[in-house]
Amino acid sequence: MTQKILQALNGKLSGTPPIWIMRQAGRYMPEYRALREKHTFLQLCHQPELIAKVTELPIKAFGMDAAILFSDILVIPEALDVGLRFEDAIGPIIERPLVQGESLKHLHGQSMKERLQYVTEGIKILKSSLKVPLIGFCGAPFTLASYMIEGKSSRMLSKTKKWMWQDPVSFHALLNRLTDCAIEFLHMQIEAGVEVVQVFESWASFLGFSQFKEFSLMYLEKIIKSIKPKVPVILFCKGASSFIQEIAAISPSGISVDWSVDLASLRSRVPQSIALQGNLDPDVLHAAPSVIRKEAKGILNAMRHDPAYIFNLGHGIAPDTPVDAVKVLVDCVHER
Repeated sequence: MTQKILQALNGKLSGTPPIWIMRQAGRYMPEYRALREKHTFLQLCHQPELIAKVTELPIKAFGMDAAILFSDILVIPEALDVGLRFEDAIGPIIERPLVQGESLKHLHGQSMKERLQYVTEGIKILKSSLKVPLIGFCGAPFTLASYMIEGKSSRMLSKTKKWMWQDPVSFHALLNRLTDCAIEFLHMQIEAGVEVVQVFESWASFLGFSQFKEFSLMYLEKIIKSIKPKVPVILFCKGASSFIQEIAAISPSGISVDWSVDLASLRSRVPQSIALQGNLDPDVLHAAPSVIRKEAKGILNAMRHDPAYIFNLGHGIAPDTPVDAVKVLVDCVHER
């Protein structure tokens, strides 16, 4: 089994860096689309055998150095009985969004261990055959709260931020509950066999500096303190470069960053005890193979001697990405 991602997360990488891709098992793959013709997205997330099958698709096709569990960050809200469905061209829909001023008591009785057992069963199936490290994950509390309040993806998070400003006490109560759920869920995944976890704070860029520290960072730190003694924890915060020193101060094992920043320059603000992950623009994969290699090698050359570096995209891979482009990218990283 290749251990490069674990080496990088421990600052002991030598040679070529590991590569995996956010959303690496998804709609750009014809094998995945064939499964989606037979199953809904939530059926793929809920059935352990399908979780394992989809997770392994890109490993078999491209040979990434790590697999990321096939699931969705919204399985936690689903487990909390707010209702979840996915609609084509719209995305996730929360059927019973939370309303400011209403009691959150109905969220307190749900056990992640009972409601999300299908995830751990999928991990156990994977561990019997997977030849690379397995990454588990969850959504960060602020991001989960935003979906649960807005009811779907939002460009403004207006309901979420109004609640945050008008009633911070109950907003913190919600974030605390979601933090407990995230920690329980991650521990479940670790006990089932994942070797690394990544926490997705997808909506961090909606917050100002002080609000990020109060409503996001303090909860991320709580998760890290609970999880990191067992496995490495990578944080992905959209717009992370704006808060990079604050994120580094809570000591995650790795920080995944988008393409808006130069990684080599960022390293001067992040100690080598923390791995850097990223950060190719996903849209580069629509370019010619020569351009893909050029852009990838630019990042690889800049991070050549870094013992704590993981190659990835700066965000999830786009559904219309050509399959051949992914092969070009993975081969380019591996041939360094």
